[in-house]
Amino acid sequence: MSESELKEVLLTSLIRCAAKPDFIPSFYNRFMESSPEIPPYFKKTNFEKQNRMLLHSLNLSAGAVSGEPFALRELKERAESHDRHHLNIEPHLYDFWLNALIETAREFDDKWNPTIEHAWRTTFQHVIDYMRRRY
Repeated sequence: MSESELKEVLLTSLIRCAAKPDFIPSFYNRFMESSPEIPPYFKKTNFEKQNRMLLHSLNLSAGAVSGEPFALRELKERAESHDRHHLNIEPHLYDFWLNALIETAREFDDKWNPTIEHAWRTTFQHVIDYMRRRY
């Protein structure tokens, strides 16, 4: 699957998921329940703002993987904000994030299939690898 096809499959699925208002809150519930290490990172979080920011980041991730300059800049900024000198998001926590994201997308996308899962996993694994390299 080409980068443009990967991006199209992901974004089409993301649109279906995001059309359901419980998608992002369900992801955060699943993510925070996946490890006792995670909730402390969110104790002072404004989830209304965080939910919008996550949806924006998910869309940008598809653009970053396909090389869009604006999306790449945002990904670089996100990696810096999450590194050991700022939010200190430990690299192993991204596995919990990805699993929670995939499980939630699978639940909310009524057209979910192996091709869609491949698009989500491939895209966000690239993003996670980038974040880990800059930790």
